[in-house]
Amino acid sequence: MKLQDLKIIVTAPPAPGWGGRYWILVKLTTACGITGWGECYAASVGPVAMRAVIEDVFARHMAGENPENIELMFRRAYSSGFTQRPDLTVMGAFSGLEIACWDILGKARERPVWAMLGGCMNERIRAYTYLYPLPQHDLDAFWTSADMAAEAALDAVERGYTAIKFDPAGPYTLRGGHMPGMRDISQSVAFCRAIRDAVGDRADLLFGTHGQFTTAGAIRLGQALEPFAPLWYEEPIPPDAVEEMAKVARAVRIPIATGERLTTKAEFAPVLRAGAATILQPALGRAGGIWEVKKIAAMAEVYNAQMAPHLYAGPVEWAANLHLAASIPNLLMAETIETPFHDGLIKGSIRVEDGFVAAPQAPGLGIEVDEELARAHPYAGDGLHLEMQEAPCNYVEGNSFEGGAPAPRD
Repeated sequence: MKLQDLKIIVTAPPAPGWGGRYWILVKLTTACGITGWGECYAASVGPVAMRAVIEDVFARHMAGENPENIELMFRRAYSSGFTQRPDLTVMGAFSGLEIACWDILGKARERPVWAMLGGCMNERIRAYTYLYPLPQHDLDAFWTSADMAAEAALDAVERGYTAIKFDPAGPYTLRGGHMPGMRDISQSVAFCRAIRDAVGDRADLLFGTHGQFTTAGAIRLGQALEPFAPLWYEEPIPPDAVEEMAKVARAVRIPIATGERLTTKAEFAPVLRAGAATILQPALGRAGGIWEVKKIAAMAEVYNAQMAPHLYAGPVEWAANLHLAASIPNLLMAETIETPFHDGLIKGSIRVEDGFVAAPQAPGLGIEVDEELARAHPYAGDGLHLEMQEAPCNYVEGNSFEGGAPAPRD
């Protein structure tokens, strides 16, 4: 087999748009006609520029290569430009292309991807969901309403979820970590209390942040949340300060989770060595692809750490996450997003049932991509997939922050 052709589709999920402003799907075809799908979760440049990067990575490191030679292609991309260090944009491009190679290999062998990763450890994969507004909720008020969050949490639990994530702690800004305002701490406590009261012990609480805080601020907030026993405290400070995150881990009695913004084992290894986190959350469309994250999972196993693959993207990355999750012994759970567009884009080929996802059984990634649907929703905006707020934390009026890609209003 030889990799021959590349197609790139930038598709924009329609309202409410959960999963980001757009998803970058890649389709590889071999000279013998086998196709594979991947997804690039890289957001630091716009889709026009990212398309050019993906094309360059493919032409420079992968075109004409046997898709079996994933290690070789990874080393080419990782070393490109005399670097041998994690480059977010290059590795983001490679990650999606690498996922497509695994899809091709599985189809060629008529086996699911997990079968080529050591076999199936987990026949059922525990899923978790972010809390999203219910149809009756006001889209603007939802993000600061503990009562609405509790209603959404109860709905998720009644659909079978045993873990729910929410992020009421104020803005993540390009200014770096800030000290949370007392209003933000009080609001975070109110969310935890209302959700715990609504679901009891039927679900774990996953407290999401996105590197918002200084070390001292993260400790201050985390200690206020301890009475509600969240399963994790996610990326409480910016991800580049590993030793500072370790200080938070030592000071707060909640497990620290991190990893959605990290790339390759070179960035995950220091987290483990420092004891900065015990739950790793790689995004497979950014972290180096399926094989690289399998290595990260093996490193985590040595440190008695668990894996919870991150998803704020489309269903192709979700499928890759699930195959990785099915193959590893130290799986905690995997994130999922359920919208009609997610489901339609893969023609319902993966479903959450009673809070779990069965390990895919069809060849390759086990999905059928609706290419016509993806192309029918092109991205026409000028924003990035996700963006950080430029304005500082509002200590006077409080903060209402929907996230890095606010839902489109129809």
